[in-house]
Amino acid sequence: MHDAERLFTAHAPALYRYLVRLTADADLAADGVQTTFVRLIERPPAGELERAWLFKVATNVVLEELRAGSRRARILRGNAGRAPIADPPASPLEQVESRERHERALRALSTLSEKERSAVLMREEGFSHREIAEAVGTTTGSVGTLIARALLKFADAIGEMRP
Repeated sequence: MHDAERLFTAHAPALYRYLVRLTADADLAADGVQTTFVRLIERPPAGELERAWLFKVATNVVLEELRAGSRRARILRGNAGRAPIADPPASPLEQVESRERHERALRALSTLSEKERSAVLMREEGFSHREIAEAVGTTTGSVGTLIARALLKFADAIGEMRP
């Protein structure tokens, strides 16, 4: 049996950040983290890739919820007024600029496939290629190419959105 408390302490914050970036929904991300650790307790993985297993399960949990439909519509409309972490108040101009950058990034991320999005976001969380490959269901050798192509698509999408 895995030490769920140790794993929660070690990985829950990064898992939450990843899910917020993946879904743009802090509530869904929190639910995804909770469900992932419930599944860890109920059905622990057989292998040693604990972190990759956690991120793979969490990704599947939130994507299943997004596919349900109701949350996807709300996310696509944008919910920029809700921030997952409290920051000092920004000026109105900073808020508008930040919201616009955030919306452009979300739109650009939405041009990527689920596999590409997961790989890029997991890379940003410091995952190894081996862990990413396990989580997204590909080979270790193809992770670099997957990420590179995804980043090019992301950059092209951002470039097309600039005024």
